[in-house]
Amino acid sequence: MECVACGSAAVTERPERTARGYRRFRCRDCGRQYNERSGTVLNHAQYPSDVIALVVLWRLRYRLTLRDLVEMLLQRGIVFSHETVRGWEAKLAPVLADELRRRRHGRGGTRGRRWHVDETYLKVNGRWAYLYRAIDRDGNLVDTMLSEYRDMAAAQAFFRSTKAVTGVTPDQVTTDGHGSYPRAIRSTLGRSVEHRTSVYKNNRMEQDHRGVKGRTRCMQGFKSFASAERFCRSYDELRNFLRPGVATIT
Repeated sequence: MECVACGSAAVTERPERTARGYRRFRCRDCGRQYNERSGTVLNHAQYPSDVIALVVLWRLRYRLTLRDLVEMLLQRGIVFSHETVRGWEAKLAPVLADELRRRRHGRGGTRGRRWHVDETYLKVNGRWAYLYRAIDRDGNLVDTMLSEYRDMAAAQAFFRSTKAVTGVTPDQVTTDGHGSYPRAIRSTLGRSVEHRTSVYKNNRMEQDHRGVKGRTRCMQGFKSFASAERFCRSYDELRNFLRPGVATIT
């Protein structure tokens, strides 16, 4: 384990452990002492990392409220408040989403070059926001982006994001009849991309919205745009990762 301060590999493991049972180390070059969680988002957490990770995973993936999670862990003798769960999600969910997005880069293959794109609605602080989502022909996630507006700028920003996260340009994109898509596709993906506009051909995407809509329904909306964006992106990334045949990717 490299030193978290200077990056040196000249590290000695100390015999004692932290109060939570984590290994401790000392760098022979700079003298810095640290443990397994030093330099991570959970460095000063008062609970074990595996407990926090499990709670955040359940929070993102399943239809459980904050208080549901508190009650479930209370039955196992672990006591914390629903606000603690909210804080864990805010710290760990972005890290999880970024890592899963990094793993998906360039893994689309030939079948992943046919995209279905659509947007759905979510209530954020009493106002409607637009969740842009894209999947390929096999149902694998391409990208997701929450926007305050449903216009040309939002569509272009979404397609730029899809190219960045996948590392590929699609051969075909299927959307509904919204007027901003044709120009956004031409300007960001190129004129060679085939664009199909049909409500019926995009039923696959419409059905896929059920996942995130069903998960957020029990949450009774979001209080801020930042929390909504963080949750929706993390949920879609984790849901896609747990699909059969995807979670084995390293």
